[in-house]
Amino acid sequence: MPSDLGLLDRIRNVRRKLPELVSQKEPSTSRDFESISLPQQDADVLRDLLLAENARTVIEIGLAYGTSALAIGEALTSGGSIDAKHLIIDAYQHLFENVGRDAIALAGLDSLCTVDVERSQMALPRLVADGFAADAAFVDGSHIFHNVFVDLYYLRELVRPGGLIVLDDCQWPSVGTAVNYYLVNTGWTPELISQPTRLRAFRVPDPAVEPSFETFRSFQV
Repeated sequence: MPSDLGLLDRIRNVRRKLPELVSQKEPSTSRDFESISLPQQDADVLRDLLLAENARTVIEIGLAYGTSALAIGEALTSGGSIDAKHLIIDAYQHLFENVGRDAIALAGLDSLCTVDVERSQMALPRLVADGFAADAAFVDGSHIFHNVFVDLYYLRELVRPGGLIVLDDCQWPSVGTAVNYYLVNTGWTPELISQPTRLRAFRVPDPAVEPSFETFRSFQV
């Protein structure tokens, strides 16, 4: 199925105008768009990774102002799949005056996106029990170590064997250390990204690796 060019133009227009949308609906907190949001060049990298992956179903953790959600929506729309799905999990959208959800609606992505307002550590195990499966995941939610670790634990169950998990902010020790466990103990491999970016991508092994407690390796970064 060819991509919807009208919808793509609409998504790209909202992506360009998102800083203006945020400024018109100033959050009541002191959060800053430039420091919180994924930079546009990194959002482009995310889009291109998902396009190369030919992803049809994507799980995203963390919505905030919607920068990454719009990029994922652009990738899924460009892919032209009639059954594309984008599941976003974010319990704290209200702290951002629902700007992310408004951006999704403005871009015409309501039929593609589902927003779950539970904490990801509660929502993800339910998805596993429901048999949900994704081609890829993007993680930019809580940066607390145990939250990231639990998110990644369930995502390795939800993302299909051979699929892709992309993360922002791996330079933070709390995030990088959580990721490193799965790298050194469960067979994840770094995926080469040819463009400069702060994102990191990891390939889930196919078949899945279930390590023995006897082969445990220290994972501190």
